[in-house]
Amino acid sequence: MEYTSKDLEKWCSIIEPMAKELGLDFYPQEFEIVSYTDMIAYEAYVGMPSRYPHWSFGKSYERTKSLYKYNLTGLPYEMVINSNPCLAYLMKDNTLLLQILTMAHVYGHNDFFKNNRLFKEGTRASYTIEMFKNDADIIRGYVNDPSIGYDEVEKFLNAAHAIRLQTNRTIGMKHSKDENKLEKEWKDDILQFIMNEGELNEWQKNVLNIVRRETAYFIPQIETKIMNEGWASYWHYKILHKLNLPDSLYLEFIKRHNDVITPYIGSINPYHLGFKIFEDLEKKYGLNKIFEVRLLERDESFIRRYLTEDLCYELNLFQYGKEKNEYVVQNISDDTGWLEIRNTLCKNCGMGMIPNIVISEVSKNDNTLILKHIFEGRELDSIYMEATLKYVYDLWGHPVQLNTKIDKSDMKIYCDNDKKISYTNLGEN
Repeated sequence: MEYTSKDLEKWCSIIEPMAKELGLDFYPQEFEIVSYTDMIAYEAYVGMPSRYPHWSFGKSYERTKSLYKYNLTGLPYEMVINSNPCLAYLMKDNTLLLQILTMAHVYGHNDFFKNNRLFKEGTRASYTIEMFKNDADIIRGYVNDPSIGYDEVEKFLNAAHAIRLQTNRTIGMKHSKDENKLEKEWKDDILQFIMNEGELNEWQKNVLNIVRRETAYFIPQIETKIMNEGWASYWHYKILHKLNLPDSLYLEFIKRHNDVITPYIGSINPYHLGFKIFEDLEKKYGLNKIFEVRLLERDESFIRRYLTEDLCYELNLFQYGKEKNEYVVQNISDDTGWLEIRNTLCKNCGMGMIPNIVISEVSKNDNTLILKHIFEGRELDSIYMEATLKYVYDLWGHPVQLNTKIDKSDMKIYCDNDKKISYTNLGEN
């Protein structure tokens, strides 16, 4: 069905007051219609109109473009920015129904950004676009500075990106002014520790600070992926049911919605899991409860509190793992296995997916930075571990040591001044 921008404006003027009537509370909403090539670019830059230059963004663009060209992946129907006003991109190749559905979906995300406590405490929506633009300008200034140049900036960004998620996981925590407490807080934040204790030039400190604050912006999104997508899917479903769509659009709506929340084979579809939990909560407790949950929870607590035995069974969730040389089903959603499944989901969502590395101490003998892996049963990938230790060396400028576990034994992995890696087995503990 052909449509114009006037048609989209008309539907938006219907959807927005309906979203308010249903109880959603959101920032002013702006939509931009973009081509598929624009959408690929925005996806590479995580939706930001302006982002500092780095080869990883170009790599992401070329990879997505190639996969899309050969029909090996689709593109997002929309992309929404946690900003005030909220900015969303709609792909112009979408059908009219798909634009209607995605606009309703966007208002769900917008409400979540404005009201979920992780976003309220951890981000400044009114400053988002300005922050990313200012950061881009600063980085480009260093790239164009003859005394620094692109190669030095890229090398430093590579190292910073490697450990950007090794930061404080308590969103919204304010740093203490007490120096003793401050030192303890920095031990959970490697970038902050190196900024304060490392031998860095001013521009290098500024680059680390940029990477650190932009990472802080994305952490609430990492921590609430299932909730956020489930919430937006729940509300697009509810809003479109109230629109009295003509039959030609309604049939496509049912198909598109089912495409969004279809379970994945062998993994979790966050849209599906979040949608089903919110749907279950509304049936049991009413709308007030789901607004309370949207306000307070993150994915880990959301799943632990509200993924029940009955829901596990209904969703036919199971857990598989590697035993010897093959993968086998280890737990199914019965009266005992469902708890293991729920616990595994909790451990593998949000920042739980990221190994937790903290500062242990700095050796007084040779200034070695000693790191500790908070071991939770999952070993580090040796290839990534060794490469990351070398990146930490690039930032710290002195040897780096990591204490972790491999095959149940305590191990010391050491990166020396030549960036050579050595392993020392300390025995089982």
